[in-house]
Parts: sequence; structure tokens; C-alpha cells
Amino acid sequence: MAILWRCGALLALIAVVGVLAQYEWQPRDAFDEVKAKFDRATADNCPILHKSDLFLSDDTVSHLPDIKEFDQNPIFPNRSALLLLHNMALSRGFYWSYILQSRFIRPAINDTYDPGMMYYFLSTVADDDFNDPIHLHKISTMNTFDVRDLGAFPPDSVSRDYTQDQYKINDWYNAWLPDDVDRRHDTKTTYQVEIRYANNTNETFTFHGPPGADEDPGPVKFTKPYFDCRRSNKWLVAAVVPIADIYPRHTQFRHIEYPKYTAVAVIEMDFERIDINQCPKAEGNKGKNKFADTARCKKETTECEPLDGWGFRRGGYQCRCNPGYRLPAVVRRPYLGEILERASGEQYYNGFDCTPIGWLQKTPIEWYRLPAYTREKYLAHYYEHKNYSKGAISIHSEKINVNEVLNFILGVNEKTCKNFHKQDLILNGDISFGAQEQFANEAKMAIRLANFISAFLQISDPLEVYSGKRVADKPLTEDQMMGETLALVMGNSRIWSAATYWDRSKFPNRTLFAPYAYKTQKNSRKFKMEDVARNNKTGEDYTELPYFKLMRQRWAANFDSLEKYYMKMRLRHNETGEHSQKYEHYPNFYHAATMPHGHWTVPQFDCKGYVKKWLITYAVPFFGWDSLKVKLEFKGIVAVSMNMLQLDINQCPDDYYVPNAFKNTHKCDEKTSYCVPIQGREFELGGYKCECLQGYEYPYEDPITYFDGQLVEAEFLNIVNDDRSRYDTFKCRLAGAASARLEVTILGGLMVLSWLLFRRWSR
Repeated sequence: MAILWRCGALLALIAVVGVLAQYEWQPRDAFDEVKAKFDRATADNCPILHKSDLFLSDDTVSHLPDIKEFDQNPIFPNRSALLLLHNMALSRGFYWSYILQSRFIRPAINDTYDPGMMYYFLSTVADDDFNDPIHLHKISTMNTFDVRDLGAFPPDSVSRDYTQDQYKINDWYNAWLPDDVDRRHDTKTTYQVEIRYANNTNETFTFHGPPGADEDPGPVKFTKPYFDCRRSNKWLVAAVVPIADIYPRHTQFRHIEYPKYTAVAVIEMDFERIDINQCPKAEGNKGKNKFADTARCKKETTECEPLDGWGFRRGGYQCRCNPGYRLPAVVRRPYLGEILERASGEQYYNGFDCTPIGWLQKTPIEWYRLPAYTREKYLAHYYEHKNYSKGAISIHSEKINVNEVLNFILGVNEKTCKNFHKQDLILNGDISFGAQEQFANEAKMAIRLANFISAFLQISDPLEVYSGKRVADKPLTEDQMMGETLALVMGNSRIWSAATYWDRSKFPNRTLFAPYAYKTQKNSRKFKMEDVARNNKTGEDYTELPYFKLMRQRWAANFDSLEKYYMKMRLRHNETGEHSQKYEHYPNFYHAATMPHGHWTVPQFDCKGYVKKWLITYAVPFFGWDSLKVKLEFKGIVAVSMNMLQLDINQCPDDYYVPNAFKNTHKCDEKTSYCVPIQGREFELGGYKCECLQGYEYPYEDPITYFDGQLVEAEFLNIVNDDRSRYDTFKCRLAGAASARLEVTILGGLMVLSWLLFRRWSR
């Protein structure tokens, strides 16, 4: 028994030493430095920590979305969450700037047109995505929101005043406020909205808002990551947009009022959910980055490529072979960073290398027309390029000719759309494959507005009577709904139109009400909006839209699948905000839709519409109580429309059941290479690269290790047109087949065999 105990202790000691020694080969780097500071701050010690311990350096979040580059450079998936943060904050900045100044649209009255307190609270709740993981029933959920007024604090508590330096974590306040303009009238950017009401009256409303995209600085500022002490107690990153108003307010003397930033819209996200980039700085990756060059790729033979979805942890990259190198024959794909980060020293130093290619060819600089039999071989394989239809009928072929399909789609515009039948301008849904993922941010902005309307209709009661001086919020107004709809278009460059369609007699004092906002060109400060309820001819009003009718029928009776959101609200005790108190009210929850509850339309070109483009629309419903407040009922939908031509086409193979019209239309040589999608090339052919299969190598002396899809498509088109082409050279080579070195034993064996054969034949 003693021997067994000794053996067990020895094995435990070996295991401990092995675990401790596993990462000894890894030197301490910037990630370890940030992680130590990240772990140091907690909910218990953050009030007594120095301010510097509550912030990370501004280079810990790299590759921030820049509105000036939205139309030039693609936003990759590892920055889509930051892009949503950017657009949500921008949208809220535009909305509050619009609504606070929209009182000048209406005639002056004693009462105010401003939104009430519950509008502010519920609007903030709709902006949120998650918060408290436990609700009152002790069931795990992400649907409980903690809402409080940061302005409600004792007057002698300076550390709780977010306008003071003692607040520590108020970088979001200091980003734009206080705003000292010295009473000038021309310091704030103006935006123009052409409004057309249901009674066909027109108005052009000009208001002051955040800085324009072309100004420096732009409209959105990102804060350094900070520990949100005494609130969520998480490390957060905030996007901050200023809110403009006419100051001082309600003087009745416009000549002494001037535009000024009076508030900020702040949207925050969890720092842990932001991907870090551990790759070295290079072309296209030159910005400030705390984690640059912390990847474990072996630079002699491999190069680093970031992956998305890893957040704040190591290993979010893969190590690809450098030009002139290939993977060993036993390795199928590039080395994953997660595997390298977990490897022992012995594993690391004896593996994760690429093998040099023995002999590299020069890239062909001259090429010729292929022989007739070779050309026929390729056209027989891609038979859809030999016998094909042109125009609108090309979309309905059993196997589409992608060149002709794109020629038709790109050939439809404002001038030519009249030449096509209406049915030709409605495409199949598989043409817009990928829209649900690539336009997810735009759909989330529509969901945000729909959920706010649902919350307001279900929680705020204009007939409520409170004790003290507090009064209930008034019902939603036309200006508020117009402002919310307009803010969707102004806050997101990919949304071309947005609408809030109310069902018949569901909006207060209106039979039909449907604000529709749109833009006619990008990067403009002029927008248009109208109440499409003015189109009230029988069969032509918006309630006859296919997706509106679909939503109304789907949500006519059963609401069980809707998400239920709870709130824990703390309001200020009085107007001076001496302290906060619980909002004791029932119900303090609401039912609202999520992404799957919405509907994606097929691409359509509306030749008579306001935005003459190939549009994809996402519609999501909102709900409120019926007149007896007994059960929920469908109140309307929020719809946003995006340009289909901003989608990335995926030509790579996929499962048979995937509804992608462009599936498996790539031109890679399938015997030696495989197709990998390239993001950011939008609605053009060639958005892929041809990577060499396992056991094959890229044969050319190039700064890349793959065949670019755009080049492959162009050269294949030359074959179709019977022109000079180098398509036949776009093939990977059998790995090691061109090596100039031979084993000595193999050479000796061949010489002996040759001698024996020579003697036998000589007899």
C-alpha cells in the first residue's frame, strides 16, 4: 500500500510540474499586462482604487469603426459589434437632437412637446442588450434590465455627480461636454428634412445635430475601456455622440438662443466581447494596437491572420504559410492560434512550421488562346456558360450563368426598370443569401425601435395618477415617431429607408399613420420623410403591403413565443433629484419581438418607389394592450430596407439544402484547390480565393499563396469569349513533385537497377 501511495504522489508531482512548466516557453507580453489590470478591479475594491486603475489604455481596443471609411473599406465580422455600437449611439444622438428642437415645428403653447420621463427610461431600456442574469423568480435570464437615474443623488455627494472629476469614470461626459460656444450661431452642423404630412402639406425642417461624417472629429467618439464601478461592475467601452439643442430653452426670444451640445447619447458594450488582434502590424493593419505581435506564429515560415468571435482571450488567429512555403503533408488547414497557445514548449519548438517549396516558377507574363479541345473541356464542365439565356430569364435557369445574372441585376436602374415586367423585378430569396447575417446590425436597429414602442404601449399609461408632482407621460406623438424613424436612416449608412407602419386605428387619434424616411444618396445631410398614410386609395394603402399583411396575420391571436422583459427601475424622488426610489408599479415588464420574430423579404426593385434600388426589407412587429388592457394585440411593424448590392456573394460549395443561388459557381480547380470566401467585395464575382488542398502547393513566386477569385473569374471569361487566357495555369502543384533534390539511396537503387537491366539485355 505504501508503494501505491508513493507512486500516486510521484504522479501528482509530475502532473503539477508538467502543468506549471507547460507555458514556461511563453514570455510575458502585453496581453498578460492588460489581463492583470483587468482582474485587479472588482465590485468590492473599485470605489477605493485610483482612477488610473479603472481605465485601460486607449490602444487596447484597435480598429475602431471610422465613419469616414465606411464606403471605402469593409467592416469585418470581428468589428460588427463595435459597428452596431457606433450606429446605435449615432442614431440616438440624431433622434434626441431632432425631438428637442421639433417643438419649433408646432405652434407655441403653454404645455411642452418634449418626451416625458418614462420615454427617456424606456428608450434607454430598448437600447440595452443584456444586463442582470437573475430575475425575481431566480431563473437564469438575460431579460432583466436595471434602470436608474444617475442624476438622482444627495447634493453633498460630489463623487456621484457625473459632471465632476471625482466621478472617475465619466470620460463619456468629458468627450463632448461642457460645450462652450461663446453664443455663436454657426458652430453646430445642420441637417435638413423635407416632411410631407398625411394631408399633403409640406414642410422643410432644419435642425442642429452631431458633427457630420466629413468633419473632424466625426460624430462618434469611443472611450477607453473602463471599469463601470457601482453600476454594472464590468469593463465597458462606450460610443458617445453629442445631442444638440437650442439654448437657453423656452425663452420665446429666438434672437438670444443659440445651438449648443446639451447632452450626450452613450451606448456601452462589454469589453470582453471585443475581439483583440494579436497579429503583427502590416499593410492594412497599421493602427495603434496594444496586442500587436503577441501571436505565437513562427515568423520564419508562417504569417498571422486574425479570426473573429474570440473576444478578449488569446488564440483568435491562425498561422498561414508564408509565400514560398507549404503545410506539411499531414496537416490539412492553417495552424489555429488556440492550439499554439496551449502547446507545450516541446510541441511548439518541434512543430507548427511550414515546409519550404523546393522550386518556384515565375508567374506567366504571356498567354495564348487555349487549344479548341482544352476550351471545350472547360465549357463542358461549366456547361451553363455554353448554352445560356440573357436578361431576366437567366435567373430562372436550372443552373444559373452567374455572369448573365449579374449583368441583368446590375443593368436595372432608375431609367431601365420601366422596360421590365413587374415580376422580373422581384428576385428569388436565394439571390440574397447571407442577408440575415450581413444585415443583422440593421435589423437590430429596427428591433430596438419596435421593442421601445412595445415597452411604452404596455407600461406607460397616460391616464395614470401619481402622488406628488409627478405626472404620467402623454401618448406617443407624430413628431416622436417621425423622429425615431428618421434616426434609423440618419444613424446607419446601410439603411436606405425606414418606416413605422401602424395598424388601422392603433395610433392615438389617427386612423392610419406611417412615417416613412429615406435618402436618395449617401453621405448627405438632406433627408426626406413623409406619412405614407396619405396614399389612402382602396387597395393602395400600406396595410396592403405583403409583409405587413403577413405580420398582422401571424400575430393575430397567439403571443406565447414573444420574449418577456423585466425591469428594475429607480426614479428620482423629486425634481431636484435628492435621491432615487424604486418604481413600484405593476406590470413592470413587457412582451416584445426578437430577431426570429421578424420577416425578411425577397429582393425587389420598386420602379415606382421612393428608393429605386434592389432593396431587401426586414420587418419586425410591435405590440400593446387592447382597449380593455386584458390581452396583447398587434399594433404595427417597423421596417428597414437595405441595398442588396452591398451584400457579399458566396460562390463556394455548400450543403445541398442551403438556399444560395450562387453556391458552387466558383472556378477553382477542384482537384488541387478549394474555395474560401473573401469578405468585403460585395455584389461582384470573384469574392473568394482558391487555396491549395492538402498535399498540394502554390507553384509561383508570388507575395500570396492562393489564386484570387477575381483573377480566376476574369481569365475564365476569356475562355468563354475565346480570347487569350492563362486560366489553365491556375492549378496547385503536387507537393514536392518539383523538388530538385533526390535521396541518395533512391539514386543508388536506380543506378543498380539500371546496371542489372543493361547486363540482362546485353546477353
